[in-house]
Amino acid sequence: MADKYDVIVLGSGPGGYVAAIRCAQLGLKTAIVERENLGGICLNWGCIPTKALLRSAEIFHYMQHAKDYGLAAKSIDADLEAVVKRSRGVAKQLNQGVTHLMKKNKIAVHMGEGTLTGATTLTVKGEKGEEKLAAKHIIVATGARARDLPFAPADGKRVWTYRHAMTPPEMPSKLLVIGSGAIGIEFASFYNDMGADVTVVEMLDRVVPVEDHEVSAFLEKSLTKQGMTIMTGAGVEDLKAGAKSVKAKIKGKDGKTAETEFSHVIVAIGIQPNTEEIGLEKLAEMDRGFIRIDPYGRTKSKGLWAIGDCTPGPWLAHKASHEGVTAAEAIAQELGNKDIHPHPLDRSNIPGCTYCHPQVASVGMTEKAAKEAGYDVKVGNFPFIGNGKAIALGEAEGFIKTVFDGKTGELLGAHMIGAEVTELIQGYTVGKQLETTEAELMQTVFPHPTLSEMMHESVLGAYGRALHI
Repeated sequence: MADKYDVIVLGSGPGGYVAAIRCAQLGLKTAIVERENLGGICLNWGCIPTKALLRSAEIFHYMQHAKDYGLAAKSIDADLEAVVKRSRGVAKQLNQGVTHLMKKNKIAVHMGEGTLTGATTLTVKGEKGEEKLAAKHIIVATGARARDLPFAPADGKRVWTYRHAMTPPEMPSKLLVIGSGAIGIEFASFYNDMGADVTVVEMLDRVVPVEDHEVSAFLEKSLTKQGMTIMTGAGVEDLKAGAKSVKAKIKGKDGKTAETEFSHVIVAIGIQPNTEEIGLEKLAEMDRGFIRIDPYGRTKSKGLWAIGDCTPGPWLAHKASHEGVTAAEAIAQELGNKDIHPHPLDRSNIPGCTYCHPQVASVGMTEKAAKEAGYDVKVGNFPFIGNGKAIALGEAEGFIKTVFDGKTGELLGAHMIGAEVTELIQGYTVGKQLETTEAELMQTVFPHPTLSEMMHESVLGAYGRALHI
């Protein structure tokens, strides 16, 4: 006899565990199935432990530049093993936190490999042998994994994915990073700050190619100034891993191919959804391995839902969590809860953050995208050097850019690069969600002295009213 639930969530990442909690809050009998670690990739091998690594690198960077702040720090050294140990400790703490949340919300946890046997049934092979589970609804939240190079799969020794790079067996001396999206650039920044000689290869014509073109240009200039070699419009054509090094054939933007030797390589060329061999073949429509869903998470099969990185992008933890809440509320509504009113996800209001040095953050349309969409845009751009708090922090590099519809004043997008912009971006995200215009933002009082004042100045600048430049 199968265990029966209102909802079963397959996968416990930031989408899955949040969906389970929201289902439980709504009075639904809920279970979660996880094959590895509660919290999924984000808490255990992604978002959180990488930020712990980057924080250590940031502190190391400041210690090396103590003189800039009137301080003296001698015999500065980095202990990679200790840095990694701290990162893993942070991950463990959060994993235990999710375990506590499951118990608190009375969510049944089934550890093991889950396979769908129908839209509302599955089996779990794990610590209890084979279990048969059934539910009125199932949410697939199986996430994704790093995509390998077809000609050089990661071996964990010389060729790494992000997972290997988080627990390195040794410190790279000369590191090649293939791909300049958020993951690639964050690891490039970490290892550069830790003392490695870093080269970044990007096939497109600029780094962080999803960002505004001005942000990309500024970041490339900054990373180059920090000592990195940045190769855009370039591609790695071959990798040959040896016992002590990796030889890479790299074709530059000039069309010429040269072979260079590196100690290690990080491959960060995108993700592959975890949707194979879990029983989806006849239950869902797929697009390059990703599950097609409606704005609430429904698949083509009644009772079967999907959220997070196994569905179309952007592939971000906070997007997955929001989808989890939306799906949970839509399920509760279908099960008769008349007090809940789910809203479809607005993908244009999802912020993106890259935790390199300097940080990058954005929400909404780039200037180029807005123009291509036919908007008559007004653009404001305010530099960090014009902000007192930034100068006092010794972080005067960067800028904040805002893009408005010149006819209506609607905030179309915001783009930032500089210290702590990953914290600042939420101000514009709230503004976009509330459908704000430049008028409300101009009338908002921003505290002084703060970095947030630059947000105000950028809005003022779009209308020729900036005060401090």
